[in-house]
Amino acid sequence: MADNSGTVLITGGAGYVGSHVAKALRTAGYETVIFDNLFAGHSEAALGSRLIVGDITDVDSVRKAIRESGAVAVMHFAAWLSVSDSIKDPLGYYHNNVIGTLATLEAMATEGCHYFVFASTCAVYGEPHQLPLSEEHVTEPISPYGQTKLTIEKVLPNFEHSYGIRSISLRYFNAAGADPEGELGEDHSPEIHLIPRALAAAIGKTPIDIFGEDYPTPDGTCLRDYVHVSDLSSAHILALKHLVSGGASNIFNVGTEQPYSVKEVLAVVERVTGYRVACHQAPRRAGDPAVLYASAERIRAVLGWKPSYPDLERIINDAWQWHQKHPDGFTNDNHAG
Repeated sequence: MADNSGTVLITGGAGYVGSHVAKALRTAGYETVIFDNLFAGHSEAALGSRLIVGDITDVDSVRKAIRESGAVAVMHFAAWLSVSDSIKDPLGYYHNNVIGTLATLEAMATEGCHYFVFASTCAVYGEPHQLPLSEEHVTEPISPYGQTKLTIEKVLPNFEHSYGIRSISLRYFNAAGADPEGELGEDHSPEIHLIPRALAAAIGKTPIDIFGEDYPTPDGTCLRDYVHVSDLSSAHILALKHLVSGGASNIFNVGTEQPYSVKEVLAVVERVTGYRVACHQAPRRAGDPAVLYASAERIRAVLGWKPSYPDLERIINDAWQWHQKHPDGFTNDNHAG
């Protein structure tokens, strides 16, 4: 597959990050096919990609999608992603995030598809022992969600050894923002992420809960590293190009190296929107470390990645522009993603 040709199968490509990556791939000249069960995705978000409705736990369906599309690479986004929900329902999370991903890898192995880009997470680290978090940091997930992602990271070398599937795992920090052209944005139901919840609260919808104001941070609220979804998309394309050009399998953090507190985020939302964000104090959530932010040294050095939109105000402004145009989210189906 040339650097800007060939077909990429995008599992979970009708969801938030997957749809943005699919658009970026098309812009870069790749053929894209989305495979999504629409449980947590929107058909409207497929835009110019062919959409195959199917479930990743169905090996035969994934095999058929790879075979009929001629895909030589898979980008895998079809995961459940709530830390708190994973604590309530670890069985569901292991079924979808581990069994489903293994089924996808089985389909790839059987069909001879040899490039895999995996959407992982900073939740694999658990409580940080030193900051910023580098890829060498010990991995001690404190949630089933983080454990499911780490489980897949650990099996990928086996699939490379036995089936020739080379892979890159991208450990996201906090994906945020929206397509700068306004075609795509973040639309979950229920919404679990801070920035879209704060934007909704700013226009008079449900007030936002601040989960814990007694953390050992300057203002008592959690500190997080927010990365623009378009910058995540560019990291995926660089990862694919690296694999196709013969680069070794690897794991990379994707973050800006700049943490912001919950209260700082809310202040920027108020500045961007011009509205006050209604909020309530709430207890800490299980599985939430006080501070998480990335070292992006490895991805800079190996892939040449750097964020084009590192400024929090730009991230929030792009999200705000999309939410203003789509106050009820995607409207062509009843699914949330």
